[in-house]
Amino acid sequence: MNLTLYAITAFIILDTDGNRVLSKYYRQENGPSPSKGLANTKEQRTFEKGLWQKTKKSGGDIILYDGRLAVYKHSLDLIFYLIANQDENELMISTALSAFSDAVHILLRNQVEKRAVLENLDLVLLCLDETIDEGIIVETDSTTIASRVSRPKADTTEIVINEQTIMNAYQTMKEKMTQRIAVGF
Repeated sequence: MNLTLYAITAFIILDTDGNRVLSKYYRQENGPSPSKGLANTKEQRTFEKGLWQKTKKSGGDIILYDGRLAVYKHSLDLIFYLIANQDENELMISTALSAFSDAVHILLRNQVEKRAVLENLDLVLLCLDETIDEGIIVETDSTTIASRVSRPKADTTEIVINEQTIMNAYQTMKEKMTQRIAVGF
């Protein structure tokens, strides 16, 4: 029986042609390696190609593939995967994937496609890190994930720094210094 918090062994995003867009494989420091057989890039790509062959048609959302539990979700021209050991709780893995996917949809304003994911890869990776930390599911609420990741809104008043503002700052500083020096004497 698996009594560790380490639930996720890999996170993968593939496009509709089976090409890797993003992948992150997790390793446990103690205990058996959850990603056994996926130690190098060649093995990972082989696993991803086979997984894509089994899941390229939308319709399902959970399969057992190569002795691993694969929970996946289609989104336009991408497929999101969470890979776990076969004895993990499918509902928890599915909830984590849904939370991640929904948070990405919030952040990318429902434009979750390959181009948008690649352009906003920083947000997607931060979203992943807020959902899963070293293979441990840490958050399953999509709005919480999105709020932690979202960029702060810029002020409506834009500050323009040019020679005039620098000269104004210099003049103000000069006046304050002369006032302090004059008060001191």
